[in-house]
Amino acid sequence: MSSTAPALQLQPQRQPGAVTQAAKAIVAGDRVGTAAVLFLALVVVTAALAPFLTPYDPTHVTSDTLAAPGLHHPFGTDQFGRDVLSRILYGARLTLVAPVVGIAISTVLGVPLGLLAGYSTRWISGLIMRSMDVMLAFPGLLLALIIVTILGPGLVNVMVAIGIGFVPVFARVVYGSTLAARGQDYVLASRAIGCTPLRIMSRHILPNLMTQIVVIASSAIGWAILTATTLNFLGFGVKLPTPEWGADLAAGKDWLRLAWWTSTFPGLAITSVILASNYLGDQMAAWLEPHSHWRDTVQQVGVEDVK
Repeated sequence: MSSTAPALQLQPQRQPGAVTQAAKAIVAGDRVGTAAVLFLALVVVTAALAPFLTPYDPTHVTSDTLAAPGLHHPFGTDQFGRDVLSRILYGARLTLVAPVVGIAISTVLGVPLGLLAGYSTRWISGLIMRSMDVMLAFPGLLLALIIVTILGPGLVNVMVAIGIGFVPVFARVVYGSTLAARGQDYVLASRAIGCTPLRIMSRHILPNLMTQIVVIASSAIGWAILTATTLNFLGFGVKLPTPEWGADLAAGKDWLRLAWWTSTFPGLAITSVILASNYLGDQMAAWLEPHSHWRDTVQQVGVEDVK
């Protein structure tokens, strides 16, 4: 019989490819999930290949104004004679890029703040989380409007506004998970052998929170798309004639009685992408975090660490 003691395991084993397995589980036997994945993939591919798929320049003004959908213009033309289908395909680029970059900004800012608040001293934790509470007191769209009003209109400022607006969501969830993880055996063992707080947070706690971070990001992307298109609809984002779904929806609303297609097709594009994104986000959350949906977690976390 061997007397060798088993090696101390400082970090729990994580199943590799959890996100890949979740994606497979979502589409396996789920027709709606499969349709959502295929639809989003089609939108991304067509947006990337828009210069090769569209026969018309999306910003070129012609005399064929307000032409009804037909053979030459499947989605019709707008009040300036521009092809609506071409503008939707090109507009998908900015419509999708702004939310993705915004969520990336939220992740880069919110995750470190949540880790620091969950593992640092009580007064630092209180300062960070009370700041997050102030931001959460504002509805997400109102907070984004305030930020973009201060920064000024523009696509980059829309991305920044989305990023800052979703920081409290990431920070609160990561904060609550960090509070729970700091009492686990692998964190206590790491502290006992002399690991610094920075190393414990980055090498032991953060890797075990990646699943929750993916859940938050996937669930928030649909709301980020809605926020981005709303800001563009209100005129805080891109300026015409640059194609973008929210801006085109706003430009065509005055012509609905004469040409319903000018706003209907951009509106359907926005609705379809948001519904598909939200469905996939909810399914991803249900698979990866079946007992703790991120929307519920955002409301539940906040219990300060009593020392």
